[in-house]
Amino acid sequence: MLCACSGEQFRFEDPPRSPPESLATRDFSAASGHSSRTQRDFSASGLSSRTPRDCSAGGFSSGIGDEGTKLEDNHVDEAESTLKEALSLNYEEARALLGRIEYQKGNFSAALELFQGIDITKLSQRMMKAISERSRPRKPRQKGDNAVSGIMSMPSVSLLLEAMLLKAKTLEELGRFKDAARECKIILDIVESALPNGMSEGVDQDTKMQEMFHKALELLPKLWKQAGLLDEAITAYRRALVKSWNLKPCRLAGVQKDLATALLYGGIETNLPSQLQLQGPTNPKSNLEEAILLLFVLMRKISDRDIDWDPEIMDHLSFALSICGGFEFLADHVEQLPPGIYNRADRWYTLALCYSAAGQNEAALNLVKKVAGRSESKHEPHVPSLLLAAKLCSEDPMHAHEGTIFSKQVIDCDSDGSEHFIGQAHKLLGVCYGNASRIFSASSSLRETYQRESLNSLNHAHLIDKEDPELMLRLCFENAIQRNLDSALDNAMIYSNMVAESSKRGWKLLALVLSAQQRFEDAATVVDLASEEVGELDHLELLRLKAVLQIAQEQPKQAMETYGLLLALLQTANELKTMDPKSQVVAVKQLETQVWQDLAKIYTNLEAWQDAEICIAKAKLIDVHNPECWHAAGTLLKAQSLYKEALVAFFVSLSIEPEHVSSLVSAAEILMKLGGCALPIARSFLTNALQLEPTNHDAWFNLGLIVKGEGLISQAADCFEAAYDLKSSAPIQPFQ
Repeated sequence: MLCACSGEQFRFEDPPRSPPESLATRDFSAASGHSSRTQRDFSASGLSSRTPRDCSAGGFSSGIGDEGTKLEDNHVDEAESTLKEALSLNYEEARALLGRIEYQKGNFSAALELFQGIDITKLSQRMMKAISERSRPRKPRQKGDNAVSGIMSMPSVSLLLEAMLLKAKTLEELGRFKDAARECKIILDIVESALPNGMSEGVDQDTKMQEMFHKALELLPKLWKQAGLLDEAITAYRRALVKSWNLKPCRLAGVQKDLATALLYGGIETNLPSQLQLQGPTNPKSNLEEAILLLFVLMRKISDRDIDWDPEIMDHLSFALSICGGFEFLADHVEQLPPGIYNRADRWYTLALCYSAAGQNEAALNLVKKVAGRSESKHEPHVPSLLLAAKLCSEDPMHAHEGTIFSKQVIDCDSDGSEHFIGQAHKLLGVCYGNASRIFSASSSLRETYQRESLNSLNHAHLIDKEDPELMLRLCFENAIQRNLDSALDNAMIYSNMVAESSKRGWKLLALVLSAQQRFEDAATVVDLASEEVGELDHLELLRLKAVLQIAQEQPKQAMETYGLLLALLQTANELKTMDPKSQVVAVKQLETQVWQDLAKIYTNLEAWQDAEICIAKAKLIDVHNPECWHAAGTLLKAQSLYKEALVAFFVSLSIEPEHVSSLVSAAEILMKLGGCALPIARSFLTNALQLEPTNHDAWFNLGLIVKGEGLISQAADCFEAAYDLKSSAPIQPFQ
């Protein structure tokens, strides 16, 4: 009689030379030549008559009883007796085989009853001994050597492991997930106890036993998840990966991916067991780090073509690295992907997104420019890349012209007719036109054209998408810049309602618009309301705005108290280090510098020279290269009639930032006082200042004085009129 594990058939016609321990796992699927004696045994046992080919190694599912009938207790006993006599099976093996039959028929309750009759605790030691013994490397047996006696055969072990696995699956079908997980765990305990070092690749394992064990490895964590015990599931995943179990690469990758997703989205933090921890910086300190390491391993396997491409792995890695800000690492893995996974446009677009998120906008812009370049001219326009290019250009005024080109390309191509894309293109076009009006407006007519096109594009975008809060905020900003204060106020109110009144930008812009309308009390009320809604850093910025409003209302005492409170809060934030991200720490330092500059202006107006000098010194101590610090120092010297020293301070400010408008205007005022050949230089400074900031009323006023001195009364009147109109509608701080 030959073992069915090797694919051979049973031959009942030939008398066996020696009685085997078990025939349960032999393949009966092609056993068309069973003897009539075996058929008579089955009939005599109470099982309905059938042909021998109805019985298979996968179970006698079509051969025992009619479909839908369950075995009664006496039939089970008779079937067990018949199987033990006909196939030389012991009690446990017979119940395992019958349980498999009932499981395949869908009779889960009957299958469970059969499986529960197997006392695996009594057999586990023999099974472990058999697995351990059969897994050792053996020398070729010589003639006359006998097999190891007293050890359970591997087919018997495989049959019992299969019964335990089917019992776990039966419990799963019945909704008893915890019990199913415990049964499945017994399989792992038995095999792992027999093979404490895992399955050696050089040693042949029983194929069926190994397959049952691999299925149990994959099933156990899924059962724990179904039972709602995610920490146990994570432990099971780690247990499957900590040793080598001869899993195929695709199955091993599946376990690694499942563990990574459980760590990422599970919502619990599970510590790595001490036996799995490594000494040094490579040891993962959190679930997120462990998941990222697993995903890195999977990406390396994809790059080496050990496993097939799985887009879900890239999705999970993108999410994980987005949480921790590792966008450059994500870009590296995108670049390492084999050719053919992404086409060139998609690869460049994905890389551009990574670099843009990492703050490298220039690198991102260069990548999306390739998508719109000549090399891709034969392909259809890649609309997402064009939109990303327009967005990147809108964030840098120096690329405003390029941004208008990209936005128009999206509007012109309209490849899929998406209104969303068209609306976003019009919005970005309006933003780029607005930036161009403030950067590249060599003449007033060109500036007015850009401003008109900006509002037209933004309003067109609003007609397409009326629920976009960012669009409404941009409309408010452009209207405020162009001194359309009523429209700006309406836009600011709508934006505040859209974002549930929780945006610092919206509150601040609303307060600035109200201050431009000289409604200081209403602006102060808005700031007080906003302070209760925003976060810590935004609260500090709004507190400074409140102090500036108090100065505008000629309340210097209240302003000094507000500044004192603000400085105390800033000092507390620095000492306790409550600002975690680096960007917030920089923002706090910048805000503290601005507070000292504001105080220096107050003391300068009060002619408290010494206090003003102290404030300027503290501001320079924080950031000596800040042009506003040198402008404040120049203003103090100018108030003391130290014009040459003040001019030096203004020039230092301009050397740091050549386009610092306040320093240009202040330097021009001193040059006007010096008179003579300095007047043309002063006029040049004022002209440059107005090109950079056309709404600066001080520049218009001083330019009017120069023009008046030249005898151009009509032009001087125009300058004075512009200065008056702009001052009457000027906010307490520049619109941002």
